[in-house]
Amino acid sequence: MGIDIEAGGRIKSKARVTSSANPYIRLLCKLYKFLARRTDSKFNKVILKRLNMTRKNKPPLSLQKLAKLMAGKDGKIAVVVGPVTDDKRLYEVPKLSVCALHFTETARASILKAGGECLTFDKLAMRSPLGKGTVLLRGPVKARAAERHFGKAPGVPHSNTAPHVRAKGRKFEKARGKRSSRGYKV
Repeated sequence: MGIDIEAGGRIKSKARVTSSANPYIRLLCKLYKFLARRTDSKFNKVILKRLNMTRKNKPPLSLQKLAKLMAGKDGKIAVVVGPVTDDKRLYEVPKLSVCALHFTETARASILKAGGECLTFDKLAMRSPLGKGTVLLRGPVKARAAERHFGKAPGVPHSNTAPHVRAKGRKFEKARGKRSSRGYKV
């Protein structure tokens, strides 16, 4: 006799736990696990979930994107569960309060030079335990080079997926089906 599985399958209720050996990450997980349990704040639950994510799901956010997203949000703290990197193309760095897992040296210098501040998550928990006055941001998860090769098979109609080729030259999957001058183009 079979087992009765509802449509869509059984729901996994086990939350992902970090495999990081970094003691600071582990302590932050403990802290936000407590805050998520003892407060009604959805913010703390999201932070806990993101702290436990894989490295792939904690992408870096550039200072340029950070400044753009924080425009018109004066007095609020930007929260990024991941690294904040510098952007040399950004000449005028605005005054920002940023909380992140990691800052590159140049990004930290740029923020501090503009009169802003770089916070850690334990400091954020002291300052804003419920996440009030914060803006939760995230880096581009799908910006990895590997993501270009995922999706519909290359060569299939309406597919923008990059094929795995050893070179980008004329002889490597660039003829029939790829150019109108060579038969047809999908």
